[in-house]
Amino acid sequence: MSYKVKHTAKNEVNEPMAMYITQASSTPFYNLLGGAKTAATSSDFDIIKLARQGFPKKALLALAKKISLSIQELANILHISERTLQRYEDDAIIKTEYAEKAVELVRLYTRGEEVFGSIDKFKLWMKTPGLMFNGEAPVNFLDTSAGFDMVFKELGRIEHGVFA
Repeated sequence: MSYKVKHTAKNEVNEPMAMYITQASSTPFYNLLGGAKTAATSSDFDIIKLARQGFPKKALLALAKKISLSIQELANILHISERTLQRYEDDAIIKTEYAEKAVELVRLYTRGEEVFGSIDKFKLWMKTPGLMFNGEAPVNFLDTSAGFDMVFKELGRIEHGVFA
């Protein structure tokens, strides 16, 4: 006599236990901001918090110096007049919308340093006109979010060896 065992499928997924955490940001991110709110390990949530809280003008000027941008270039990227930027006291916390753009700049330059292996090589690339940017330097496109996206995408292509 044979017994038939009815096989019933359960709708459940067996997944190994894992701890899901956000990837920690590297210290170079905070170094570009002049060490503002430095932490040994930081998450993406810390970066969001930093953008929301803002940071002092002196951290913004330290960023501009480290990534070789003039105050005029920085002001254009932040969508603020150069004079208004100069009026801020050094310890004054800049507005959230300007802090957010500055955080994007830091993310871009941190990523560029990873791809190029050196911040100096990346800074040179950012100031050099290229065919992929219609003969303009990539830094000229940083005044828009679409421009940031274009530069990030180009960094991805360079990292993967796709130059066309």
